[in-house]
Parts: sequence; structure tokens; C-alpha cells
Amino acid sequence: MSKTAIILGATGLTGGILLRKLLDDDRYHKIKLFSRSSIGIEHPKIEEHLIDMLQLRDHADKFTADEVYCCVGTTNAKTPDKELYHNVDYGIPVSAARLCKTNKINTFIVISSLGANSNSTIFYNRTKGEMEEAVLEFDIPKTHILQPSLIGGDRDEKRLGEYVFKQFMKFINPVLIGGLKKYRSIRPETIVSAMIWLANHEFNGKRITSDEIKGIYAENGV
Repeated sequence: MSKTAIILGATGLTGGILLRKLLDDDRYHKIKLFSRSSIGIEHPKIEEHLIDMLQLRDHADKFTADEVYCCVGTTNAKTPDKELYHNVDYGIPVSAARLCKTNKINTFIVISSLGANSNSTIFYNRTKGEMEEAVLEFDIPKTHILQPSLIGGDRDEKRLGEYVFKQFMKFINPVLIGGLKKYRSIRPETIVSAMIWLANHEFNGKRITSDEIKGIYAENGV
């Protein structure tokens, strides 16, 4: 098996871990990166395309692969303009899904959020929910939407509020049991391992919640 994968968002925390995992995975011979800035890694497997991500549709000729992993996302602090925020968190994944459909890429895996709901009064959750619904409309045969809770790990950019909340979650995670278990924070490595497993195995679920992501990780030894 010798596959090509596309990663959107490889400069982020989860996308960067995914890139490193795929570079070490013998099933993949080429990793195409689409981003606005370079990842800064020299590797024979990497094919890097530095583009305006909001104009992804203009690069359809280069958007060819066996699998697409979308790890794109922003924050209110980083992108306070709601229109631009929507263009990133909704527009980029939906454009990628459309290109998958056009170019007959049958595996599309995208990171959303546990609170995603197109009817939510919270802008972030509503945007994610709208994105999920739009992606599913393309009916890509192997579509998996991961809905993690708060993602742990150290980011290059400092987010004070997120840091404080992560410290709080370390204490509260053990008491989140039963139906609340899915709200426990999750490691980016767990998400990445589950994404790769899903791409390479049959799984019926389209939307996969945080506790289910952990279950895939635990049950399959990835």
C-alpha cells in the first residue's frame, strides 16, 4: 500500500502531530500540505503548497490524494471578525469536501467540536454545526467528523484563558463520569491516532464524539 494524504492545518497543534505520524507511516509515500505558511520541515514525502486557504477551490488541479485530513480552526481571540471566522471554520472544510467530491477522493476526515450544533445560539458551536451539515451533504463515501472536547497539549501561541481552563480540567476530569464522560479533555495524540485508524479501517459512524475517539484509540492500540 502506497498512499497520498492531504493535510489542511499542518501548522497547528493537532495537524503538526498528524504530519509527523504520517511521515513515519510506511503506508504513505506522499503528504501534501496546503497552508498559508511553511511548516519548515524538509522531508522527501512532503509536497508543500503555500496558498490563500480561503481560495482553496482555485487549486483543484493539485488537490489529488487518497485521503484528506482537515485540522483547520481558529479562535475568537485570533480572528475576532465573525465573517472571517466563518470563512475559516466553515468555508475551508466545506471547500475541501467539495474538492474531494469533484476529484473523487473517497476519504475525508475533519475535526469539528463536541458542542457543534447548527441551531446553537453560540456562534462557535453554530458555525461548527453548519460546517458538519454542509460536509455531509457531499456524501463522500468515507466521511468522519471528529467532535473532540477541549484539546490538551502545548501550543506555540499562548492562549491564557485556554491555559487556565486546561488546568481546571485536569482536576475535574475524574468526576466527569457516565454521560458527562465525553466532556473530559482529550490529548491531540489520541485524536490523531484515531484519525489515521479511521482512514485505514471500516467504521460506520459519521459523527464521532470525544469519548468515542478515545474508545477507538483504546480498543485498537493505535
